[in-house]
Amino acid sequence: MAENAAPAQRRRRADAQRNGDALREAAKAVFATAGVDAPAKEIADRAGVGVGTLYRHFPQRADLVVAVLEREIDACADAAPALAAAHEPGEALASWLDRYTEFLATKDGLATALHKGEPAFAGLAEHFWQRFGPALESLLEAAAASGEIRSDVDPRELLTAVASLCLPVPDGGLDYSRRMVALLVDGLRHGAGGAA
Repeated sequence: MAENAAPAQRRRRADAQRNGDALREAAKAVFATAGVDAPAKEIADRAGVGVGTLYRHFPQRADLVVAVLEREIDACADAAPALAAAHEPGEALASWLDRYTEFLATKDGLATALHKGEPAFAGLAEHFWQRFGPALESLLEAAAASGEIRSDVDPRELLTAVASLCLPVPDGGLDYSRRMVALLVDGLRHGAGGAA
């Protein structure tokens, strides 16, 4: 009897993991088009599960928003070492800043939700800095050491500058944000290999 219970329990855990992943992916897509206040049924339908399953995984809307954002933060931060391994330091830095720009520019509705004072969001800022700070710092150090950018760039200041460039503007969008960040990256090259 106990032998049969273990495989059944593993199957339930695997199903629960699959459902949680499907819900996060569905919520990401729905939030991008309909905002964070989109109906729960729309998210559940897109994930291929019932609304009850959604609420079992994420009892509050804020829990789902946090889960989506943490997953996106982690994916963006985890891209830094892969880019560093595949490209020259300056190109890796520019590619990661483009990825970060996309993250910021496509999270407009999520950013608005974060400023509502929901206690569930309290840890997100810390998670953001803990993941993005070291990811960017390693790319900056490599690009500065190779002489491709100036050496006096602070990761936190650069993250904040890019975030400011990605604030919504009329007729802006992702392409506009990318152009602005590309100009900033060009500025990082000023003084490279010499006195910044």
